[in-house]
Amino acid sequence: MSIRNWPAAERPREKLLARGAGALSDAELLAIFLRTGVAGRSALDLARDLVAFHGGLRPLLAAGEDEFTRAPGLGRAKYVQLQAVMELARRYFREELDRGDAITSPSATRRFLSARLRDLPHEVFCCLHLDTRHRVIGFEELFRGTIDGASVHPREVVKRTLALNAAAVVFAHNHPSGVAEPSDADRRLTRRLVDALSLVDVRVLDHFVVGDGEAVSFAERGLI
Repeated sequence: MSIRNWPAAERPREKLLARGAGALSDAELLAIFLRTGVAGRSALDLARDLVAFHGGLRPLLAAGEDEFTRAPGLGRAKYVQLQAVMELARRYFREELDRGDAITSPSATRRFLSARLRDLPHEVFCCLHLDTRHRVIGFEELFRGTIDGASVHPREVVKRTLALNAAAVVFAHNHPSGVAEPSDADRRLTRRLVDALSLVDVRVLDHFVVGDGEAVSFAERGLI
């Protein structure tokens, strides 16, 4: 049966309008994006199949073009649309920080960093540079690779911080394994960075470790 023949309260679009997007399941949200199904399958049927096949919404959204378009009903146009939607979300979170409320709103910082880092297949170490009022000067990827293997060099971090005339920083890196728990190497590195930047009167406000669906704050853990 077509979705348009369902009771209004069960249709994803009507349900969203009546109860808000948070009331919808992953499959229902995806069905709204898909708009139409395929022969014999409604958009919601197709959405449920896709979520089940990929093992969840995130693996589906992270799929490359070849893998994404392999499924019925998902052509290149849908792939392009989805990439555009995801980039809009990332830019929205960035604008939250650009308004200058990043540090007074830790949740905005966490959302932005999670959106930027959690789906990367490789480890990156990044920095939010802040002015004296803790407004964002810029966000940069400084190093790539595992912290143990690629090494984050405090000298380079200090050099870049001074070049931007930053008064404070927030560090972040991701764990592609999905486990956000800080490692011993993470703790040692953070201490080295705090010590190095304190010599030039730059405060390290936090260090986030981004995993699968969560971001652990060193400040909240009392590690800074």
